[in-house]
Amino acid sequence: MSEAQKLDRLMKLKGAIAAGKYTMDGKLVDYRGNLTKDMAEMVAMMCAANTSMGRMQAEGFTKWSGMKWTPFHGWAVAAGDYAVCVMGQYGVFVKLAEADFNEIFKILMEVAK
Repeated sequence: MSEAQKLDRLMKLKGAIAAGKYTMDGKLVDYRGNLTKDMAEMVAMMCAANTSMGRMQAEGFTKWSGMKWTPFHGWAVAAGDYAVCVMGQYGVFVKLAEADFNEIFKILMEVAK
């Protein structure tokens, strides 16, 4: 599946308003949705930073708790009327009232492979 097809697939999720791919150093690779390029670039930096922090937390939780928190898969933040869900280097913004998080993370896992 091409990068464009992956983003198009994410945009078909119920409630999706934007989807994108970013590099681990915070650069925007590509995106879909009604965001300006400047906003999409800022979101890419946010996603990379949160992913790095989540990976560090998962490794720490594994080390100190004895529980299996690795490998790190992704994260989500819900606030106001929206949520951002991220796996690997892909993310999708969704309307909370319409979101099916089981479906979102299933598709994100498939796209991120």
